[in-house]
Amino acid sequence: MNIGIVCYPTFGGSGVLATELGMALADKGHEVHFITYNQPVRLDFITHKLHFHEVLLEEYPLFEYQPYELALSSKMVEVVEKHQLEVLHVHYAIPHAYAAYMAKQMLKEKGMNVKVVTTLHGTDITLVGSHPTYKTAVEFSINNSDVVTAVSNSLKRDTQRLFNIKNDIEVVYNFIDTDKYDKEHQKECKRIALAEPHERILTHVSNFRPVKRTSDVVKVFNLVQKEMPAKLLMVGDGPDRVKAEGLVNDLGISDKVIFLGNSNEVAKILCYSDVFLLPSVSESFGLAALEAMAADTAVISTNTGGLPEVNTQGKTGFLSNIGDVEDMAKNALTILKDDETLATFKANAKEHTKQFSLKNILPVYEDIYKSCAVKV
Repeated sequence: MNIGIVCYPTFGGSGVLATELGMALADKGHEVHFITYNQPVRLDFITHKLHFHEVLLEEYPLFEYQPYELALSSKMVEVVEKHQLEVLHVHYAIPHAYAAYMAKQMLKEKGMNVKVVTTLHGTDITLVGSHPTYKTAVEFSINNSDVVTAVSNSLKRDTQRLFNIKNDIEVVYNFIDTDKYDKEHQKECKRIALAEPHERILTHVSNFRPVKRTSDVVKVFNLVQKEMPAKLLMVGDGPDRVKAEGLVNDLGISDKVIFLGNSNEVAKILCYSDVFLLPSVSESFGLAALEAMAADTAVISTNTGGLPEVNTQGKTGFLSNIGDVEDMAKNALTILKDDETLATFKANAKEHTKQFSLKNILPVYEDIYKSCAVKV
């Protein structure tokens, strides 16, 4: 099939998922066209069946903010026409689903009937989409998509609660390419580059937005390192990084915390890790936690959103209430207290990821594309 994918080309979960999906579809022989304002950060042109189409924004003195939705929908029309796309798979309701609806209407005028699959990822629904400024347009876009999917049952319930949704919503979990993490672990994992053999390694990966509560990550680690030798790896960048760095300095633990910035080598970094910390206010799914589990890493997370669907209490890790750093630290110490316990949690985490493997989820998306493509 000829498939268009529209996403944010960033390190965020929705962009990562969309990019990995597109590359996997191309590997299966589909023609895949990414349509966005920058090349997605994880996009690897490993096959001639992957294409990138940049949405260009012209500067006009008239506009304080450039009308991205107009440029995006026009680009969608251009790519669909030129490459005979059958499906547009848009990730994130704002502004992608709305732009796709406009593109679909323009294409109808040209006698073309492209199908639109909208995948909801979380922030587009719970934090932004439900705002009165956007709610009507988001609701309209969802109801006028040919197929709507959500990455967790929690997000599906939130969407149905916040909006008047007439469309069915199919839950399709985020996935992980387990083979990639298996290959990484088959290599020599040189932990000594970051920590001493007797030290435990805790890790956090995010875009350092307030919703991720990176200060809680530092506070949890501080309590842990008081009880045992440990290091903390902070992977990512964003508005709260300076705040987290300041807290590290105030606590006097700057020699035990390493800020690595954004990275395309998350699998390699997680190879070093023992426990992954995710104290978020909200996670529609928790792709970062799944990536950690695929790398044999136990997870300490909050019990919000879709996280309980990913992280199994007492088996792959532990769940705590938002802001309860003492409980998170206690749970982390329970996992880290001895090698045998740690090995058990790591093995459980790795085993649990099998149900979220790319091999299981990719055929679901392929079936969705095929089913909507044949609709009149």
